Amino acid sequence: MNERDIEKILREVRSGETTIERALEHLRHLPFEDLGFVKIDHHRALRQGFPEVIFARGKTPKQVAEIVRGMLRAKSSQNILITRADGKTFAEVKRAAGKAKNLRFHELSGAITIERDGEIRGKGLILVVTAGTSDIPAAEEALVTARALGNRAEAIYDVGVAGLHRLLEHRKKLTEARVIVCAAGMEGALPSVVAGMVAAPVIAVPTSVGYGSSFGGLSALFAMLNSCASNVCVVNIDNGFGAACVASAINRA
Repeated sequence: MNERDIEKILREVRSGETTIERALEHLRHLPFEDLGFVKIDHHRALRQGFPEVIFARGKTPKQVAEIVRGMLRAKSSQNILITRADGKTFAEVKRAAGKAKNLRFHELSGAITIERDGEIRGKGLILVVTAGTSDIPAAEEALVTARALGNRAEAIYDVGVAGLHRLLEHRKKLTEARVIVCAAGMEGALPSVVAGMVAAPVIAVPTSVGYGSSFGGLSALFAMLNSCASNVCVVNIDNGFGAACVASAINRA
């Protein structure tokens, strides 16, 4: 629940639209709901501005579905986001969600979203940029996450340093962005190039794309950490989700 959800409940009690008992039922699981194998943090939106996100990897499809049921039971208008899911998990979530509208599986990133709040709260544009097509899964995770957290987000794909003329074509859009998320594998050079063109913060996402000496993304990670551009910060390998969360916090500040 966020502040708006709780205000709505209190107003309904004051106006007589709902009873105190019913309001207590909605608030009973604040700050968290214990399902035995998981404690759903219903309080997180009040503390951080966005609700708990479900990380599906390592959980069974049924466990993920049960968490979704718990989140849907709460009287909340917040979007639901699940990351690193697969088709089996989506099928289970679809059954759990029942008649929930705007349920979608984003196959490229493995994210599942249930959109219940379409309001844009971010102040500007979050732009997601990739060096190559192979970096799109991490970038899509960032794009889906940024939108689920209430931001206007757009993407520019395959504009890496092997053909910088492709990037220069998007100079206007790059300068319009309030925050840029830049995903790159191989030698991880693109975030430094992008950061040198703009005043906005650039959140670099090293990806595990590359040949043997890329060491599963370590080469890109170390290159980004050593960027000479002063407006670059770096998240972990393939962590599009984390990049989008930081971008969203910046975009709301």
